[in-house]
Amino acid sequence: MKRAIVLLSGGLDSTTCLSAAIKDGYEVFPISFDYGQRHRRELHCAGLIAKYYKLKSYNVFKLDNVGGSALTDMSIKVPEYKGDKFIPITYVPARNIIFLSYAVGYAEVVNAEAIYIGVNAIDYSGYPDCRPEFITAFQSMISVGTKSGVEGRGVKIVTPLMDLSKSEIIKLACDNGAPLHLTWSCYKGDEKACGVCDSCVLRLKGFEEAGIEDPIEYLKPDIGVDIAGSSEAEKKGAAIGKEQI
Repeated sequence: MKRAIVLLSGGLDSTTCLSAAIKDGYEVFPISFDYGQRHRRELHCAGLIAKYYKLKSYNVFKLDNVGGSALTDMSIKVPEYKGDKFIPITYVPARNIIFLSYAVGYAEVVNAEAIYIGVNAIDYSGYPDCRPEFITAFQSMISVGTKSGVEGRGVKIVTPLMDLSKSEIIKLACDNGAPLHLTWSCYKGDEKACGVCDSCVLRLKGFEEAGIEDPIEYLKPDIGVDIAGSSEAEKKGAAIGKEQI
């Protein structure tokens, strides 16, 4: 049976990505990362999701905290959603570069042919390591920097959510029977999701547009915020020129 590594954070997108890999017929090897994130609740959720799917293999890699982000430095306040086009302070330096590097190494160990990652270039927070050009560049690096790559059987990075709006991701998750009630998206680590950080607002807006009730609880569900450049308008822009996303 073909094998795939799945980067599983415990969030909405990564859980949908996991469900897609399973639907595609892969034996999945999900991995998570403890990198000093303030929203450590997501790791608990990732473990619950792995148990839900009764997966034989699930690993959590421990990384030193690189700092420089509101998600890893408790002295930096997590901002509320503003819709700015600037890279937000919740960006964790080189996070997906680090995560994918681990995933590629692990893929060679277990002979996996694919790595599934839930990056998205439509309804996202502006992180540079979620763009298609980043994935293309990393794929090229795999082909020249790994044993499997130079032997012509390099691991393929699969991004099933790249061109989907948040509402489309939610619908896909529901179609696949993904356990969205177990997911966690909030950047804060409280008992309930805050409802006002970038991740919460994008999630709530997605559920609203999908016409589906979000199964998790919020302290302040702010679904009235206008998401600049999302959904169909953003998709059209992405189709015209992904290099400018």
